[in-house]
Amino acid sequence: MSERDPARVSVKILDKEYFVGCPPDERNALLESAEYLNKQMRDIRDTGKVLGGERIAVMAALNIAHELLQQRTQGGASPELGARLKLLRERVETALERRQA
Repeated sequence: MSERDPARVSVKILDKEYFVGCPPDERNALLESAEYLNKQMRDIRDTGKVLGGERIAVMAALNIAHELLQQRTQGGASPELGARLKLLRERVETALERRQA
């Protein structure tokens, strides 16, 4: 297996396990992203104002997108970060689709 061949990485978000394909050199970034997302979703869930995993996920995604856009307007986000976030989002969406099937 080369350095860029995807490996299956297990992440846990709101007590559910997901397997995501990820190149070995991006594993730590994926785990850090999953941990950040999990914290955001737990914070939203714990307020008690939003019910349902899908709604919590959408609210967390909106909050994270808002943070990213604020950084962009302040000149803090690079195009590379946007590309990495897009790739990560696609991987998570694929994992979620597989889980629902």
